[in-house]
Amino acid sequence: MQTPAPRPGDLAAALPRLPLFPLPQAVLLPGALLPLHVFEPRYRALVRDALETHRILSVVLITGAGAVDAHGHPAIAPVAGAGEIIDHVELPGGRYNILLRGRARVRLEELPFVPPYRAARATVLADEPGEITPDAPAALLAVATSFAATVRDRDPSFELRLPRDVSPGLLADLCAHHLVLDARERQAILETLDIGARVRRATDALALQRLTLSTDSRELN
Repeated sequence: MQTPAPRPGDLAAALPRLPLFPLPQAVLLPGALLPLHVFEPRYRALVRDALETHRILSVVLITGAGAVDAHGHPAIAPVAGAGEIIDHVELPGGRYNILLRGRARVRLEELPFVPPYRAARATVLADEPGEITPDAPAALLAVATSFAATVRDRDPSFELRLPRDVSPGLLADLCAHHLVLDARERQAILETLDIGARVRRATDALALQRLTLSTDSRELN
């Protein structure tokens, strides 16, 4: 009997051999939208394969560009975001513009390299309830709104849109995606499964960014 083809968006079907798209600054968080321009031949092949099957791939942060394996591959984070290609445009020369929607946190166990791109056996990581005070999400939203206003003072075109009535964990993920500047800090938030700790970490990161940006502004005046 022939095995049925994976359905588009079937995350479970992608997990045994999840295609990896390593990048130096990008972190894909659940619920976030990430546009990518794909031009390298190996990643054009990755996107073609994904589009023909489950449409799932993993954006994984490069943690050590100077440390490479026998294939010349840089070190990558052990936890990444798995996302679904929800829109794409094929460009001349086989390039793509794609739009990913983050679906899950995953732990990666990299598989032996089969050209042209890397892949891993992936396990979905579930949120842990942890301890979260009733006012913690409101505090995060307040500091996010304040930091966004500070950015808007410098760039009037900047606009922060967050959906209403989202869970605290998703709120932290979206604030990190839109506002946290340091990729390493976004990666740390991605790896924080405890929802209360994630909300606190995102709040602290944005408060520090706002303080730093405000201090820089005063020094320039």
